[in-house]
Amino acid sequence: MTRRTFIAGNWKMNLNLASATELAAGLRKATDGITNLDIAVCPTNVYIQPVAEILKGSNVGVGAQNAYFEPKGAFTGETSMEMLKDIGCKYVILGHSERRHILHESSEFINLKVHAALAAGLIPILCVGELLAERKAGTTDLVNRRQFEGSVSGVSSNDMKKIVIAYEPVWAIGTGEVATPEQAEEVHVVLRAIIAERYNKEVAESVRIQYGGSVKADNAKAILAKPNVDGALVGGASLKVEDFMGIIKGA
Repeated sequence: MTRRTFIAGNWKMNLNLASATELAAGLRKATDGITNLDIAVCPTNVYIQPVAEILKGSNVGVGAQNAYFEPKGAFTGETSMEMLKDIGCKYVILGHSERRHILHESSEFINLKVHAALAAGLIPILCVGELLAERKAGTTDLVNRRQFEGSVSGVSSNDMKKIVIAYEPVWAIGTGEVATPEQAEEVHVVLRAIIAERYNKEVAESVRIQYGGSVKADNAKAILAKPNVDGALVGGASLKVEDFMGIIKGA
């Protein structure tokens, strides 16, 4: 089965309105004519709507970096999946390591969000990944299995096909350290086996697994060439048109 490559940019808590819209306009122009892979950007919530308006009808989809699982109500400071869909989002990043480790979100909490995203018609980009201490202890596969299984509890095989997995080794995020193409492929193979075990081979072969963690133009091609790496979730290198395009061209 041929899986369509997917490159997504996570802008995190960066940029202002002027730089976010300028970046969106630059990407719209630069990606014109690129139709053989999926591309998305995930701005901070306050800039999603202006960015989505600029990218409407282009080759670049828009996603959010997080959302709440309830559709509405007295949840001060939160944003629902339906609200994101309403302003032009197609994707939502869930379970990013910064939310798991800095904001202490559990896999059970992330699972509620996964179900809410699917119900709203959004595509979850579900992140999993181990800490450096966990890799050194040899528990990488165990950690990823626990995070994955906890986050997709109760998800049907049909819905699982809609989810994108992003493997992000925490020790490689924003550190300049990067998993070698071989290390990335090794974990992606294990994740695909876990999906096959939980669902079936057909589901496992259809799910896209991105790699994330200090992906740059100079290492993207080698990582993305691996058969089980179906794209990248890009942090810092998605904040400049030329850097992000370097990764897209590597794909």
